[in-house]
Amino acid sequence: MLVTFRTKAYANITMFGDVAQTLLELMGHSGTVPSAIKAEDVPAALQRLRAGIAAQKPAPRVADGDQDEDAERVVALAQRALPLLELLQAAAAQHADVMWDS
Repeated sequence: MLVTFRTKAYANITMFGDVAQTLLELMGHSGTVPSAIKAEDVPAALQRLRAGIAAQKPAPRVADGDQDEDAERVVALAQRALPLLELLQAAAAQHADVMWDS
């Protein structure tokens, strides 16, 4: 499943469902898809998401020489959250609602 986040203040962001669900829960939302956050609640959701990401354990680092070409690379949740953080910042700045659906 893919989840697309939308707001009038920023371009649409599409994420894998499991990542989107985790980020929604960090924002203090139930994770229900589809759903929305009203404009007045966006700054608090953004703050909770930042705090939740900061509390996450960092992804394990692999030395360049140890990385097999076929090995799966680990992408930290903080990296995956960057587009959503930017979307929420833009929505907060323009006092816009944020919606998402699959």
